[in-house]
Amino acid sequence: MADWNRRDVLRAATGFAALSGVTGGICGWAEQTAGMVGSPLEPWRAGSLDIHHINTGRGNSALVVMPDGTSLLIDAGASGTRGPAMNAAKPDESSRPGQWIARYVQRQLAVTGNTGLDFALLTHLHGDHVGDVRAENPRSAHGDYYLTGVSDVAEVIPIGKMIDRGFPGYNYPVAVTDPAALNYAAFARSISLAGTQLERMKVGSSRQISLRRPQGKYSEFGVRIVAGDGEVWTGEGESSKRLFPPEAKLGPNPPSMENGCSIALKISYGKFSYFTGGDLNCDTNYGTDPWRDVETAAGQVSVSTCNHHGYFDATGPEFVKAVRPRVWILQSWHASHPAMSTLANMYSPILYPGPRDVFCLGLNPAAELACARFTDLFKSRQGHVVVRVVPGGTEFRVFVVDDGDESGTVKAAFGPYAS
Repeated sequence: MADWNRRDVLRAATGFAALSGVTGGICGWAEQTAGMVGSPLEPWRAGSLDIHHINTGRGNSALVVMPDGTSLLIDAGASGTRGPAMNAAKPDESSRPGQWIARYVQRQLAVTGNTGLDFALLTHLHGDHVGDVRAENPRSAHGDYYLTGVSDVAEVIPIGKMIDRGFPGYNYPVAVTDPAALNYAAFARSISLAGTQLERMKVGSSRQISLRRPQGKYSEFGVRIVAGDGEVWTGEGESSKRLFPPEAKLGPNPPSMENGCSIALKISYGKFSYFTGGDLNCDTNYGTDPWRDVETAAGQVSVSTCNHHGYFDATGPEFVKAVRPRVWILQSWHASHPAMSTLANMYSPILYPGPRDVFCLGLNPAAELACARFTDLFKSRQGHVVVRVVPGGTEFRVFVVDDGDESGTVKAAFGPYAS
């Protein structure tokens, strides 16, 4: 394979995926999984791990319900971009994206017996992850900030601890000036004064996000922060190392580094593991800035999200080779998501052998046409994507849930996959 050219790799990857990724598994729960199609998704049960990738067509958001019922919201995006390149809003535009996310979260939390989120984590401060501000966004009655994205969620759901990349200063590598970031910073400071626990992420930590109830019952479960603000976990204990150069070397007008500052997590449950990295990227500006390649991973995982929505500058070959997931989750909502080159990496049998399935939350028609060589192989093109891991973490299933309404109807089901 070392002598193959790029076209050979594309052709081989397409054939490989078509042959090897037909089903998620044929043993154990297979009949039960297929029987759920057309019915509402069965609720979370104690001992299981659920990871809901929520599609609003306006940005990233994911809800994790841990084996003991502890909850973690990762991002609550509300992009203000409009135009033909954008996907349709889901379920519709009668509510703001953050309000739809809040309603989805409330439905999932109901079965856990909790009305609030234990944790919320904001990977970085772009509007499609924290919420853009538009003219129609109202001001909060609780502070000097607008309701959008995560602040819309917090308006109706209490948050116990919120973690981001910069609290309390938001001045690294330079002070934030983007309206979405400024609004988020004002929101964060306001809810901190009101009693919500706010923390800057601690790269390498496996204790900053932890099970709340009951202590010690699920010792094989853990959440580790593996990257953030240009730091990465070393793989030893809770130590980290810095990839970004000293601030003095960035120059007086450094290009945007917000995506590269994204927080990345690895969630582990027995043999199961999951990676998510916000908008981490690998673009080194044609080799002139090698430190810009901040994609990082803590070894092979069962499931991985695509960094930066599968954009051209992320989910690069070295990252793909490191994580080698059985399942990819593509959080996309724009004509530029995903790029053909990124899909070639994800499907490449050279970067790693074996089958892999791709689940897309919202495939834009333009991207579908441009990347049909690979998008024709996707297991889903539209809908919420829920990863459900069995107690103990030995295997998992993937459910595609209708995002056109709030019924929770399962459109397709896959698995079981071995962790």
